[in-house]
Amino acid sequence: MRALPVLEQYGLSAKSGFLPAELPLSRLPDYFEPWESIVKDLPALIMTSNLRKLVDAMPLLDATRLNSEPEWHRACSILSFMAHGYVWSRPEASKKLPKCLAEPWIAVCDHFDLPPIASYAGLCLWNFRTVLPCDSPSNWNLENLAALTTYTGSMDEAWFYLVSTMIERQGGPCLEHGLQAIAASREKDVPTVVAKLQALAENIDAIITTLNRMHETCDPHFFYFRLRPFLAGWKNMAAAGLPDGVVYGDEAQPRQYSGGSNAQSSLIQALDILLNVVHHPEGERQPPRMESKTADGVSTPPPATFLLEMRKYMPVQHRKFLFDLEKVAEIRQFVVENATEHPELVTAYDACLAMLRNLRSRHIQIVTRYIIMPARAENKTIRDGIARDSGETGTGGTTLLPFLKQARDEVGDAAAGAWGRRLLSSAPPPNAKRMKTAGASASEDRTAGSLNTATDHW
Repeated sequence: MRALPVLEQYGLSAKSGFLPAELPLSRLPDYFEPWESIVKDLPALIMTSNLRKLVDAMPLLDATRLNSEPEWHRACSILSFMAHGYVWSRPEASKKLPKCLAEPWIAVCDHFDLPPIASYAGLCLWNFRTVLPCDSPSNWNLENLAALTTYTGSMDEAWFYLVSTMIERQGGPCLEHGLQAIAASREKDVPTVVAKLQALAENIDAIITTLNRMHETCDPHFFYFRLRPFLAGWKNMAAAGLPDGVVYGDEAQPRQYSGGSNAQSSLIQALDILLNVVHHPEGERQPPRMESKTADGVSTPPPATFLLEMRKYMPVQHRKFLFDLEKVAEIRQFVVENATEHPELVTAYDACLAMLRNLRSRHIQIVTRYIIMPARAENKTIRDGIARDSGETGTGGTTLLPFLKQARDEVGDAAAGAWGRRLLSSAPPPNAKRMKTAGASASEDRTAGSLNTATDHW
């Protein structure tokens, strides 16, 4: 029997989840002052179109002079902001990053085995501070968080990142409860499994409450027209002037990467894994519970191409945790095998699925309000060169609503009991060759892409 993952071995904890155990640094050592001085004034430099000039004049700094993980985190975050500002701050996108920015950015991202692009980690996991000291759990709340770096200097932008930051903090106990439920299932300890599943459901419900606060301070118009263009990557961005991607420094060939995405949140994928939710490639949803099993009986879902692709945009330790968690995730099997004798297991497990499905449903509502509706209102008045797409796709090409609705409906497919199946039921799985989602526009059907649920989810 495989040993269960130990959170601390992956740099995780039940207290902070995938967030760093210590608050991110607000400033690097003096050697890196050329970076810090630009990032400090990033909104003004973008607004006055002076960013590229100052970045071009930066000295080439040695990233190996970073001496701690918090310093590496900070460097990854600020270089990502600087690079995306450089590419997208003017009507004509820059097709090349200068060596003084590209070379250290690549080195810093290599430290985490990340592609050099603004990813969820740099935007949300390593880009916050507390306003007042967090000397008690009650001080860990949205009102006491601030973003370290933004493109616009707006509270709308900061709030957008910080809602995800707060959700990640709330996700720490989810990891603990899920692992404890697996451990208890191995001991045939039904009461503990039930208790831990109930606690997991309550934590997911708290996450939904936080997500519901997005509208309080982040305006949809601001997000779509002011912020979202900066979050785009340079993959599938021909319409924005980057048909081949971006050249990094002196490299001969351009690179293409997807932009930052909520699909790059290790927490959301961890919840799916803990509850044995099976995702399939877009348009290929299968009837409930079509899965294979390994020799040790652990479910092995068919590959969901986009979600696996997004793991490449997660820090290597987080990615490894998900990989190792998949090897031991066996809660559903235990619930199903003991359903007749212990129906309370089914109720507790399906309650977790109900909460997870509600979370995805709420996310769809936010995507509709913040992306789909502004895109349709904008109609076809799209500025040339700016990172703007039809709005029906993610910044890397995701067909938004079909993908998100399929991911939500696949949560219900895992239901273990008749009550759960009725509660979480959706329309019959569509034909794999012609998937259409209710409410999706014709443009969604026409849009093919690499599925980057990136800022699209945002």
